[in-house]
Amino acid sequence: MEIFSNINNTYLNEITKKHSLDLKINKKPKYPCFEFKDEALQFSFTDKIFLKLDFLKGTINYRLQRAHHEKHLKKAIGKNKEPQLILDGTAGLLSDTLILLSLGHKVIACEQSKYIYLLISDAVRRAENQLGFLENLILVNQNSIDVYLEKENVDIVYLDPLFPQDKKQLKRSKSIYALRDILNLEKIVINDDKLFMEFNELKPKKIILKRPLKSEIIYNTPNYQVKGKSTRFDIYI
Repeated sequence: MEIFSNINNTYLNEITKKHSLDLKINKKPKYPCFEFKDEALQFSFTDKIFLKLDFLKGTINYRLQRAHHEKHLKKAIGKNKEPQLILDGTAGLLSDTLILLSLGHKVIACEQSKYIYLLISDAVRRAENQLGFLENLILVNQNSIDVYLEKENVDIVYLDPLFPQDKKQLKRSKSIYALRDILNLEKIVINDDKLFMEFNELKPKKIILKRPLKSEIIYNTPNYQVKGKSTRFDIYI
């Protein structure tokens, strides 16, 4: 995959070398590709359709400003005397990870897609000076089961798989469209059922599984549930 930019700097050279990307300076982009514009990395499908993340504005920043109103997520985590070490096995665009961090917890966020990992890493880089809680984030481009087996004392495994494809939902969320398209480009097929079952067999202290509110329970019966307006958390302990 190529990165097109009008400038060259140490940061671009580091990520291209580390992730085996091809840096093109002052060249016309060939889509799909990465582009580095206004000091930010974006994944471009065309010259007008692209995905760029910014944790300092938009919907995610609004949620962060109201993190203590995230009552359903807080209830799913439970009351604890100490901050929890949470392994987010499906980091995606990092939305829930950021909320968990803002609530004072430590998070290991795992993302299998190299392209998505690069986008969220870049967004973290741009936000870390203003969002102090990002110092409690460990972001890895790796299979979450492997990461769990390497780490000790994980308190909670948090799973937020891509919901079943719904045309109305996809129209409302261009980022979900982009996420699916990027996974398809990388030929990544995620089996969420298998991921949950693998974690379940490892018997972590607690698994929180985020699901659409009206979706069927397709795994073994959870110990309890926390329900919101459109989503629910199935908790296994």
